[in-house]
Amino acid sequence: MTGFLQFLGITFLGIGLWAWNEKGVLSNISSITDLGGFDPVWLFLVVGGVMFILGFAGCIGALRENTFLLKFFSVFLGIIFFLELTAGVLAFVFKDWIKDQLYFFINNNIRAYRDDIDLQNLIDFTQEYWQCCGAFGADDWNLNIYFNCTDSNASRERCGVPFSCCTKDPAEDVINTQCGYDARQKPEVDQQIVIYTKGCVPQFEKWLQDNLTIVAGIFIGIALLQIFGICLAQNLVSDIEAVRASW
Repeated sequence: MTGFLQFLGITFLGIGLWAWNEKGVLSNISSITDLGGFDPVWLFLVVGGVMFILGFAGCIGALRENTFLLKFFSVFLGIIFFLELTAGVLAFVFKDWIKDQLYFFINNNIRAYRDDIDLQNLIDFTQEYWQCCGAFGADDWNLNIYFNCTDSNASRERCGVPFSCCTKDPAEDVINTQCGYDARQKPEVDQQIVIYTKGCVPQFEKWLQDNLTIVAGIFIGIALLQIFGICLAQNLVSDIEAVRASW
């Protein structure tokens, strides 16, 4: 288990560092703070870092019978489990607040849509997968300087939406990246033909309700693995200390 965590951690860290290298971040560290929205690379780096630390502590602790590393592994894993449990309870109790934060998060990233290619790909994937546009509707793209409908906007994308908002024609093999041009200048009835008009927040809620059993099963499975890891580490610590006490 710990070796697998180490492997996953190194893989995630490698992907994150490679992505930053491709974007030139490693050669200009100050650019990390330039992006106005969320950089998906952070997700790979944080998850990869946590996995590597856990895997290293558990693996070396077990091989070298190091009780300090094993205790660190079980405590760190326990803290993560507690944080996950707390986050789940808070998400259930403060559903409206979570929805508002999700709305704010999406809109903040809409503003930075053209600033980072990874963020752009993440937004496009989200809108295509959930067949949605914007946080609560296509008009949320008014927040982006390239897509807003103001008279001062000279962009060809003015009053449009990204191609990921467009409804898909199964007969089309090539993606039409200009399908969203002028889409929001059309009447609402005509908009529904060419683009998705539902927001990503309500579509995510619908997806969560439709797949609640699968999502709950995944979280329960992760929780059981964490509890198993904690118990295994604590049991190994007890065995090591018992052997040492008998010397």
